[in-house]
Amino acid sequence: MKIMVVGGGGREHAIIKKLKENKKVEQIFALPGNGGMAKDAKLVPIGAKDIEKIVEFAKSEGIDYAVVAPDDPLVLGCVDALEKVGVPCFGPRASAAIIEGSKVFSKNLMKKYGIPTAAYEVFDSAEEAMRYVESCPIPTVIKADGLALGKGVIIATDREMAREAVNSIMNDKKFGDSGNSIVIEEFLTGPEVSVLAFTDGKTLKPMVSSMDHKRACDGDRGLNTGGMGTVAPNPYYTEAVAAECYDTIFIPTINAMRAEGREFRGCLYFGLMLTPKGPKVIEYNCRFGDPETQVVLPLLESDLLDIMMATTEGNLDKCEVKFANKSACCVIMASGGYPESYKSGFEIRMDSAVSDSVYVAGAKLEGDRLLTAGGRVLGVVAVENTLTEAIDAAYEKVRKVSFEGAFYRSDIGKRALCAIGGER
Repeated sequence: MKIMVVGGGGREHAIIKKLKENKKVEQIFALPGNGGMAKDAKLVPIGAKDIEKIVEFAKSEGIDYAVVAPDDPLVLGCVDALEKVGVPCFGPRASAAIIEGSKVFSKNLMKKYGIPTAAYEVFDSAEEAMRYVESCPIPTVIKADGLALGKGVIIATDREMAREAVNSIMNDKKFGDSGNSIVIEEFLTGPEVSVLAFTDGKTLKPMVSSMDHKRACDGDRGLNTGGMGTVAPNPYYTEAVAAECYDTIFIPTINAMRAEGREFRGCLYFGLMLTPKGPKVIEYNCRFGDPETQVVLPLLESDLLDIMMATTEGNLDKCEVKFANKSACCVIMASGGYPESYKSGFEIRMDSAVSDSVYVAGAKLEGDRLLTAGGRVLGVVAVENTLTEAIDAAYEKVRKVSFEGAFYRSDIGKRALCAIGGER
C-alpha cells in the first residue's frame, strides 16, 4: 500500500513510525513532513493547507490511503476533497471537524446534549463582551472561536487582563477571523487529562490517557506553549473516572455529532478537567494531540493502520485496540527563546542509539546535516515498565541529543509522580 500522511510535526512523525510496522505498507509520503522524517518517509513539498495540490498528488501517485493529521486541513475539508476522488482517509470530514474549528459550536453542542462542561457565554460584539467582563466571576477563561495554533485561550486572573484579552482578540484581531466571536467561560479547577479516542461515528475506543505540560519552564511557570512534554498513562485517570467519562462524555459526544448529521470518524481528542463536581470537557480536538501522540502511540500494541482503516470503513467494533501495560515519557527539546522569538539553523546531533526514540517536529535537511527549523524541535521518548523508569530513561536519552540553544523542562512527569505518592 502507498500511504500519504498530511502534516509535518512530531505528531506526524510518531504516526509514520507506527504505520511502518504494518507489512502491507510499501511506501509512506509525508506532505510536507520535515527533514527529521526523511529516513521514515518520502518528503513531498506540499503544504498541509494546499488542498488542491494534495488531491492532485494523491491521484497522480495512486495513493491507497491518506491520514490527514493537523487541524487546519481537516477543518478546510481535506478529507472531503480526497474522498471525492476516491482516496479513503483517516480523519473527520469538515462537517465533523467543526467540533474543534468552532468553540462556539462545541460549547453549544455540549449544552444541547447535556455533556458536562464549564458554564459560558458567547459574544459577537466586543462592546458586549467588555460589559460582561466587568461583572463576571474572576478568574475567567476567554477563547477565540476559531483555530489559533493552540494559543487562542487566555486565562484572565483579573479584570484588566480580561479587558486586554477581549480587546486583543476581537478588536486587534490577534488571531484574525478566529476572533470574530469569543467564548467567555467559567474557570474550572482540578487535574487535567488528555484522552484520545478512535471512533467510526458509532463505536468509540479510548486510547491510553496522558498528561501534558503546557508551560515553558519548570514548575509550570512561563508562557503557554504547544506542549513541553507528556507522560502516559495519567495517574489521575483511574478506572472509575474512565468509566464515568465514557458514559457521560465520550459516547454522548459521538451520539450528539451523529444526531446533528455530523458523524465523526477518526481521532477525537478530549481535553478534560477532573473538577470537584466530576469530569468536565475543557476542549475537543478533531485529531491526534501533539505531543500526546508521542507517548500514546508507542504504547499501542495493536496495528495502527488496521485501526485507522476500521474507523474509515465503519467497523471499529470488530477491531482490537490494545495498549501495553507500561509507561511512556516524552521530553520536548525546543529552540532557545521559544515560544517567543528564537533562532534556527543549528545542527542537531544525536547518538545513533537514540534516533529511533526521537520524533522530529521542527528540522530541515541541508546536505546530510539535520538543522533546527522551528520552536519545538523534537520529542525524546522512552517506554518502560514504570513511570519513574520511563522518566529517567527519557532524560538519559535527552543527554545524547544536542543543538545550540536547546532547552527543555527538567520536571516532566513530576506532577504525575506526586499523584501516585512519588515512585522515587
